[in-house]
Amino acid sequence: MITSMTGFGRRQGAWQDGLVTVEVRSVNHRFLEIGLRLPKSMGHLEERFKKIVQEHCTRGRIDLTVLLQGGRGGVRTLQLDVGLAKQYHRNLRTLQRTLKLGGSIDIALVAGFRDIIALSDQPVEDPKLAKLVERLGLQALHDLMKMRKKEGALLAGDILGRLATIRELKGRVAGRAPAIAQEVFARMKLRVEKLLGGDIPDLPRLHQEVALYADRCDITEELVRLDAHMVQFQHTVHGVESAGKTLDFLLQEMAREMNTIGSKANDSAITAVVVQMKAELERVREQVQNVE
Repeated sequence: MITSMTGFGRRQGAWQDGLVTVEVRSVNHRFLEIGLRLPKSMGHLEERFKKIVQEHCTRGRIDLTVLLQGGRGGVRTLQLDVGLAKQYHRNLRTLQRTLKLGGSIDIALVAGFRDIIALSDQPVEDPKLAKLVERLGLQALHDLMKMRKKEGALLAGDILGRLATIRELKGRVAGRAPAIAQEVFARMKLRVEKLLGGDIPDLPRLHQEVALYADRCDITEELVRLDAHMVQFQHTVHGVESAGKTLDFLLQEMAREMNTIGSKANDSAITAVVVQMKAELERVREQVQNVE
C-alpha cells in the first residue's frame, strides 16, 4: 500500500537530571533530502542517522532534531583568542601614535573587547548519551513511518474511490462510442448527397471515403489504453514499492488518452463526460503529490 510523504515522530528520554528529545518531521519533496540538527558532541551520529533514514524513506524532506535540556553533561569554558588580542593591541598602538594620544594600553582596556574572551557551553562526549539519542531517534523514526503509512492508507482509499468514478465515466464513454462512427457516417453521407444533388457518379467510392472519415472518430484504441493504465495504476497503489513517481507518470498517460478521446470523438455528449473524467483525474493528481 502507498505511503504518504508527510509525518511526525517524537520521543523523549531522561538523561542524568536533564531531558533528551528527538523529533523527526517529513514533508513533500521530489527527492530524498535529509536535514540533521545535532549537538556538536554527537556529530559522529550524523552518518548513522542518514543511513537509517535512507533505509526507511525514498522521497520527502526529512528533518531530524536532537534537543538536550538541563543535565550535567556540559561544562562551561572560557575561550581566549590570543591572536585577536594581539591585533587589538597592535592597532591601538598604531592609533595612539597616529593621533598622538596619551594614556596606557593595559589589560583592562584589551580585555574589554567582548570577542577576545568568550564563555561557551561545551557538551561532554558521553557514549551512553549517544546510545540514548540513537535509540530515541530510531523510535521517533518508527513513529514517523507509522504515521506516514496510516496517512498513506487514507490517501489510497480516496485515490481508489476516485479511480472507480473515472472507470464508471469511462464506461459511459465506451457505451456511447459504437454509435459515433455510424452517426458521423450518416451525417457526412447526407451532406455530400445534398451538395451533389441526385448526380452521384460513384456511389460505392463515396461510401468508402465517408466510411474512412467516420473511422477517424473511432476511440476504441484510446479506451483500451486508458483501461490498461487504470489497471496498472490500481496495481501500483496496492504494491509495496515506492509508488509516487510511477503513479504520476500513469496519470500523465491517462490524461493524454482522455484528451485524445475528447478530440477524436467530436461528440458533445462524450466531451462532457471527458471533462468530468479530467476533473476527477486532477483531484487524484493532487493526492498523488503527497505519495512517497
